[in-house]
Amino acid sequence: MPGQPVSGPGKFSQRTDKQPIASLDNANYGEQKDYKQLQQDAPVAAAPQGPPAGGGMDFSSMFGSAANRVVPMDAESTQPNVPVTNGASMGAGAGTEALGLQSGKTDLKAMASQLPVIEFMANQPNASWGLRNLVRQIKGAM
Repeated sequence: MPGQPVSGPGKFSQRTDKQPIASLDNANYGEQKDYKQLQQDAPVAAAPQGPPAGGGMDFSSMFGSAANRVVPMDAESTQPNVPVTNGASMGAGAGTEALGLQSGKTDLKAMASQLPVIEFMANQPNASWGLRNLVRQIKGAM
């Protein structure tokens, strides 16, 4: 039932298994009594016991506590000899080619064969500035 109270922690805890009796707004003659009687006769749902529905598994039993895998900001590097820029197209470390990726210029040259289609889309009235800039970059890489 919406608006059901929630028990507080420790000394502020209260029983929540007794549902409060609600009343109807603008009830007709006799409806209020019937509505309250229905609420009193209805069993209150018990808190779920045991494993959750759907196979008895929950996140923490499958993956453990996520808090145990958080790496603190001041922790030592797990890869001390690898530069931060490793995998980037510029800076120290292996570039994108070493990781099996093409560099940005190579990607733009590969897109040159699609330039007529991309240029057509960029010339449409509702084309984004990003698409128009892509056309400029492709032309600049040629």
